[in-house]
Amino acid sequence: MLSERRRQVLSALVEEYVNSAHPVGSKALVERYELRCSPATVRNELAILEETGHVFQPHTSSGRVPTDSGYRAFVDGLLVSQDEPTDSGPESRPGALEAAELDDVMRETSSLLTRLTSCMAVVLAPTLARAAIRRIDLLWMASRRALFVLITETGQVVNRHIDLAADTTPERLAEVERALNASVDGKRASEIRQLRTALGTSGEDGLVSRVVDAMLECLDEADRDRLYRGGMLPLLSQPEFADADHVRPLIAALEDGLTLLEALTGVLEEHGVAVRIGHENRSAELENVSIVATHYGDSSVEGVVGVIGPTRMDYSKAIEAVRWVAESLNEALT
Repeated sequence: MLSERRRQVLSALVEEYVNSAHPVGSKALVERYELRCSPATVRNELAILEETGHVFQPHTSSGRVPTDSGYRAFVDGLLVSQDEPTDSGPESRPGALEAAELDDVMRETSSLLTRLTSCMAVVLAPTLARAAIRRIDLLWMASRRALFVLITETGQVVNRHIDLAADTTPERLAEVERALNASVDGKRASEIRQLRTALGTSGEDGLVSRVVDAMLECLDEADRDRLYRGGMLPLLSQPEFADADHVRPLIAALEDGLTLLEALTGVLEEHGVAVRIGHENRSAELENVSIVATHYGDSSVEGVVGVIGPTRMDYSKAIEAVRWVAESLNEALT
């Protein structure tokens, strides 16, 4: 347990290091922060913080740098003090998310988070399995080709061109469309598979069976591809990642959707904003970055939104931005 003065010294050191990216000395802390103590006292506190593993000294003659444990103590204090989202004025926040389709909302969210934090944004869209189906459209394209479109209550849209085994007409497609909409009315996407046998046996032309198969394929593909990313360049432009050989494993991990999905595992089970710092991440490739994320939506339509940045990120800004964007997503979903 850190004393109040030790916590103030640590907070000042973290804030200064976030701004400068250089080891911080006691003189700079006394000059730039209202610590109300002498440089000698600050040096003594920094020495104790080094003994407790909260800071380290890269070189004998240099200042100190926060460790993962130091960032953790700093972030825990932030999460307590910012338990309620800050009420920043409208001039400090962009407008609400305005895209109509969920796919566009996810991309807009990713871009917005990058602009707010200069970090890489990650947005996990709600799984389609729990989404309620609004309607199904079948559009005639040619005698053996049709376009299938499924729209959920939250605005998620999946579509696919379907090659048919036999000639069909617009009238026959309209008939199948009415039958399918009557069958899936009020159902969730996860229940479609249970209806496969019943829906797939009607009609001698096999059209219903083909459309249902396409529906299931679309839903499976959409759930595999529901991770949206943006802003890798701002992340990699940070001085920590100047060494190409050192950063190559990180790039591979960030491009690997499975690694990011695993990194976000557990966020849905936590209350509020989750912060994973350096070695707290499950993947060794992510031990030099921090993840700030939270969930949005409810138990039926739920996803994750967050940012990935160097451990030397502006945690206060990242936490507030992630919280606000999650609130905006909640409004967009409803």
